Amino acid sequence: MDKLRQAASKAIDEAAEGLQEISNKIWACPEENFEEVEAHNNITNYLADNGFEVERSYLLKTGFRSVFGEGSPHVAVLCEYDALPEIGHACGHNLIAEVGLAAGIGIRAAMNASGTPLGKFSIIGTPAEEGGGGKIDMITAGCFKDIDVALMAHPSPYNSEMLECLAIELVTVIYHGKAAHASAFPWDGVNALDAAVLCYQNVSCLRQQFKPTWRVHGIIEKGGTKPNIIPDYTQMEFYARTPKRDELVVLKKMLENCFKSAAQSTGCTVEIKWNGRPYYDMNNIKFLNDIYRTNALNIGVDFDTHGTSKYDGNAPAGSTDMGNVSYQVPSIHPMFYIGTEAVNHTKEFTVAAGSVEAQPYTLKVAKAVAFTAIDVMTKPDVLKKIKEDFKKKTMDKE
Repeated sequence: MDKLRQAASKAIDEAAEGLQEISNKIWACPEENFEEVEAHNNITNYLADNGFEVERSYLLKTGFRSVFGEGSPHVAVLCEYDALPEIGHACGHNLIAEVGLAAGIGIRAAMNASGTPLGKFSIIGTPAEEGGGGKIDMITAGCFKDIDVALMAHPSPYNSEMLECLAIELVTVIYHGKAAHASAFPWDGVNALDAAVLCYQNVSCLRQQFKPTWRVHGIIEKGGTKPNIIPDYTQMEFYARTPKRDELVVLKKMLENCFKSAAQSTGCTVEIKWNGRPYYDMNNIKFLNDIYRTNALNIGVDFDTHGTSKYDGNAPAGSTDMGNVSYQVPSIHPMFYIGTEAVNHTKEFTVAAGSVEAQPYTLKVAKAVAFTAIDVMTKPDVLKKIKEDFKKKTMDKE
């Protein structure tokens, strides 16, 4: 291990106790998207106490940024820290924040040990990944305009150097009918619940014509008030997902036909409200992912025993607004095992994300992220190839 990696590794090891403490604080006080006030305060106080200059409420109320060094290249490590309703940190965002902080501590130590300027790095707090699209707002505000590479890592039940995530957009479907007494005067009613049920069935019937990689899932949020009142209002929510953002356009059109036909057949009217904030697929750059994988392998991250082989080589795919970032700048979003077979978004994963057992895995991955940043900042040819590959792949997707 060279001098810079040694400095980074040592600094992360020395900070381990404090990093676990901040992770535990975030875990013990789960806050939903855009409301991560305590997490924001705990993280920014930790950074300030450890000698980092911190810009609080950066671009968003619960966003933050800490910048070290100057010039180029500019590498950013991203933190997430929002939780899910009812089940808390079931996606382990407390550990994502810990990885970002630990990697930042390691990168700063390496920069101080180098003896020559290496450029600039930022630790950026990005709120509201769980459906809020905080990174989309930050992109719009210009957060990533001068960043060369963005790095983060996400806990999961497996190790992988990359995430093949799905593009996603949310839609709310509202049916308006006419209320009536369901027994005495049913012929006077227009049943909005019938429309919602038909809509759900339409989507289910259409699945045979979906590509195998497409995903659509929905719920009826509001289905009426009492059985003896014909519902005049129902509300549904669907998530539409595809492997590539351009496929999402095709799927949306198919779904809208389902929504409209249910209204027509029941005599209802329909409102279709796409949220207009799609999450993109990850624009993965193989060369950059391979750099992370090499660094992770060199410090003992196990991609065999705890890798994607248990899923026949096809890791489960969710969605993230980090996909949007990956279309702005070259990015990595590796997944890392934390000592559990439990899957994300379950109560079992919540427990695992707050456990002592998750800590060695988290800090090891933080070192791999820091080492990847060191490669980018110290090897001009590496950064040049990353940018070339990014430009080519992004242009191919446009």
